[in-house]
Amino acid sequence: MLKPLKRSLFALGLIFTSGAMADEVKVAVAANFTAPMQAIAPAFEKATGHRLVASFGATGQFYAQIKNGAPFDVFFSADDTTPTKLEKEGDSVPGSRFTYAIGSLVLWSADAGYLDGTDAALKAGQFKHLSIANPKAAPYGLAATQVLDKLGLSEAVKGKLVEGQNITQAHQFVSTGNAELGFVALSQVYQDGKLSSGSAWIVPEAMYDPIRQDALILKPGANNPAATALVEYLKGPEAAKVIESFGYKLP
Repeated sequence: MLKPLKRSLFALGLIFTSGAMADEVKVAVAANFTAPMQAIAPAFEKATGHRLVASFGATGQFYAQIKNGAPFDVFFSADDTTPTKLEKEGDSVPGSRFTYAIGSLVLWSADAGYLDGTDAALKAGQFKHLSIANPKAAPYGLAATQVLDKLGLSEAVKGKLVEGQNITQAHQFVSTGNAELGFVALSQVYQDGKLSSGSAWIVPEAMYDPIRQDALILKPGANNPAATALVEYLKGPEAAKVIESFGYKLP
């Protein structure tokens, strides 16, 4: 029989051995995917035993950070062009890129009676501020400018635009009343098949380039089992249910 001290050390050794099996994955996540990732993270951790540490922000800003050596293991982008570029530049694990979601753009107001499901209020122009994300850094911001161009409103709203650094800030401008309406990601205002608050016009997909959102394993995650596990989990049925519940389409 083990003496008390030896028993304690033996138990402690089992804890360390068990803990060593789990790994941490550092993830860069496009701001529009914040809510889905926050919902997916605990389920992933429970299913795999790995720990997920996520940072949320604009795709363009993450690209710059990755090029400057930020130690992210996996990158969930808001477009497909940025991951393709990183892939071509040798910053990722070959063959790891995949489309995890297809995003939708929505014109949204925190006022439940402001929008009637059409673009009428936008065309009427009787608002002081229209929020969009920085089109140079955020794909949803670029999509917003494409919609305004299609509607012939780019010049008319030029003096009314308030620009967020990313889609989260663009949403905050509207939710706090600093802008009457704004172009945001549908995932920010939609859950379980319905609008979570305010009023909206879901922009027809034909009015902007498809927002195919790609992910890939970056070089720092090449030998990280947690990075591989996360990518596989995102391709699975449990993650798919969460992604679709926020208004995304699956590829």
